[in-house]
Amino acid sequence: MNREGTPIFGSLRHRVGKDARRRSTRRKLLLGAAGWPVLAWAEIVYAQKPTKVWRVGFLTSGSGPVSLDPANPSSFNAFIQGMRELGYVEGQNLLIERRFAESKIERLPGMAEELVRLKVDVIVTGGTPATRAAQQATRTIPIVFGSAGDPVGSGLVKSLPRPGGNITGRSLISSDVDPKLLDILLSVAPKLPRVAYLMNPGNLSSIATLKHLQAAAQKRGIRILPFEVKTSAQIDDVFAMMSGQNAEAVIVSLDSLFNQQRRRIVDLAAKHRLLSIAATSTFAEAGGLIGYGQIIADNYRHVASYVDRIFKGAKPAELPVEQPTTFEFVVNLKTAKALGITIPEKLLLRADRVIE
Repeated sequence: MNREGTPIFGSLRHRVGKDARRRSTRRKLLLGAAGWPVLAWAEIVYAQKPTKVWRVGFLTSGSGPVSLDPANPSSFNAFIQGMRELGYVEGQNLLIERRFAESKIERLPGMAEELVRLKVDVIVTGGTPATRAAQQATRTIPIVFGSAGDPVGSGLVKSLPRPGGNITGRSLISSDVDPKLLDILLSVAPKLPRVAYLMNPGNLSSIATLKHLQAAAQKRGIRILPFEVKTSAQIDDVFAMMSGQNAEAVIVSLDSLFNQQRRRIVDLAAKHRLLSIAATSTFAEAGGLIGYGQIIADNYRHVASYVDRIFKGAKPAELPVEQPTTFEFVVNLKTAKALGITIPEKLLLRADRVIE
């Protein structure tokens, strides 16, 4: 016992138990403190989990995206803008493999095969030739076209509401627009006997458009004269042939070659005194007499929504091909004055824009 009569061992047991509890508490605190960095590190690692980087192939028969010409808005840049609006930023969660054929259609198959080898998640195409090349290169990778004159007639899809296969996109609905081009020309020149059609035989959409024009022209008592151009070197001679066959107007088909050479084309049309029209408003902006059609850049901005849905699991076969409902009608009065013709007032009132 101690002096106070308390058992010594009892006191020791009390102190030992108390010290043990203190050591246990300190150990728990130390372990807890040591665990905080582990938990914090785990949270940081989780927060920094790599973001999925989607790879998109962009294939077109046209030229590159950089353009100083305001009459030639870049379809590629419009697509990039559409993707950005949906949260896809190049260099962060988006990688784009660009392939521009520079109006050389024969380069498209090789470019399409290259994109397939790169195992892109989606191929976005510009124009019927590029879409056809992508279709021949793969039947599994989703393909989304930003413009196709007649996707059913060209064999790209089975039908507009149920495309089938691995392709869908945005149609140019040329079968509806083509007769209207003839009607607009007849509004300017009611007794028009012959109309030339400038086309690229390598573009299936141009061939489909020719059939639509011929059917519509027969009902209107007009003769369509097709003129084929495969290279820019042939353009001057073809316009001379148009004059030689007494054509009084020319319809320019939608094709990357003609888009690239459109200023030269409108100059030649003016030189040979031909009324000129194309199914795009940019044609009139470049100096053509009349442009009636879609704003093509809007198509490509909208294509981004297709790509987004495919990323989220949608199948191209089940995504209907959309047909734009908004068109722009532009008349170039400056060109009309140079040709010495008068545009009827009722036609001017229908125009969305008049260039003076």
